Amino acid sequence: MTSSIERTRQESPARGAGNCATSHTQPAPAHPAPPAPPEATPAQLPPLISTPRRLLKHPRLMHHNRLAALVILANLTYLAMSWPVHNDPRTIGHATLANLTLAVVIRQQYVINALFRLATWAPPTWPIKVRWTLGKVYHFGGLHVGGALAGSLWFLAGAVALTVNGGNTALITVSWTLIALLAGIIATALPPFRSRHHDHFEKIHRFGGWTALALFWTHTLLSPKDPLALVALAVVTFSVALPWLRLRKVDVRVERPSTHVALARFDHGVTPFAGSSTAISRSPLKEWHSFANVPAPGEPGFRLTISRAGDWTGSFIDDAPERVWVKGITTAGVANIETLFSKVVYVATGSGIGPCLPHLLAAEVPSRLVWATRDPRTTYGDDLVDEILAVQPHALVWDTSRHGKPDMVRLAYDAYRDFGAEAVICISNKKLTWQVVHGLERRGIPAYGAIWDS
Repeated sequence: MTSSIERTRQESPARGAGNCATSHTQPAPAHPAPPAPPEATPAQLPPLISTPRRLLKHPRLMHHNRLAALVILANLTYLAMSWPVHNDPRTIGHATLANLTLAVVIRQQYVINALFRLATWAPPTWPIKVRWTLGKVYHFGGLHVGGALAGSLWFLAGAVALTVNGGNTALITVSWTLIALLAGIIATALPPFRSRHHDHFEKIHRFGGWTALALFWTHTLLSPKDPLALVALAVVTFSVALPWLRLRKVDVRVERPSTHVALARFDHGVTPFAGSSTAISRSPLKEWHSFANVPAPGEPGFRLTISRAGDWTGSFIDDAPERVWVKGITTAGVANIETLFSKVVYVATGSGIGPCLPHLLAAEVPSRLVWATRDPRTTYGDDLVDEILAVQPHALVWDTSRHGKPDMVRLAYDAYRDFGAEAVICISNKKLTWQVVHGLERRGIPAYGAIWDS
């Protein structure tokens, strides 16, 4: 097996990637030290697309935000069509529950998997612009945001109307308690708080959401009988409870190729599909962490690649547990959109190789890997690196400890062009993912990556 961590290939300036190590077709001794990358003239990136199209590719206009705006627009349209509604508490109540039901159900694992199956049903023969848009299915969180905001505003309108009209004291008290709780959940879900205090965001969202659901039941039972409201609340309650009904503690075998990475192996239950993720925890009421499932074709069980990225992962690596909690069902991830395209390029940095690996092993779609990481064999172990090279013999594996940090947009484009791919899928940290995705999309190349909306 060959790769850039083992040898380089001299390429013509038109085909090479600036300051990069590339693949070769000749055999080489096992695990030699990688040579310095060859000097090459960087390939010219394609020009930017037209200004109107480029504006639509701006992060603030990504599909997540468009979906949220669409939900708000639909509610404004409904409000205009049903005006005046202040004397019809049932209309306000139904609008509230419809939006909050959407906000909750769209995050349910079975629904997420169904959305991915529906979006990726389109064959690669469909027009690229259609498939490009279908590939944005993982932006469904915009429906969650739009529904939560609209539902909270409808409920606020109902609480004001109830108070002004002198309603039941107990009902008014529950209403304004709910308003305060919903305001707190929304405020702590905003990006500034969520990104800086993600663990607190999760706890507030979880326990605050459960409390809100209990208060909605109380509010509904105190209100005049409404069968539709009861059905909606039953659906929401079932959706929230379902992952916890599948809560269980399972055995795990942890291998540690280095102090930076742990490979957690599981043999419980049905082998998950490639590209799905599993949430695990050591304290199920405190915090959950999702990792990509890496099943080996033809073998039972699966692995999770866990890299040191904070207190929880550091503790997992240093003090490996013998058992962990799992809940819910395996859930489709971003890279599942690969089947929409005839060929794809996977761009990963560091432990981003984890979510890419199951797709590389499954080989459902012809793919080419570009992986930048520090000292891959020392960090991830020879077995994992050799496994990658076995299915990606022409992978570009860039050792950042020897060659420094590369221009990932340029490397991604070079691989996209040379491989004749239709799309690029990037799995990395937030900053670099945005650089690659928007750097390519602004040049008319379909590109995908996580949007950190949860």
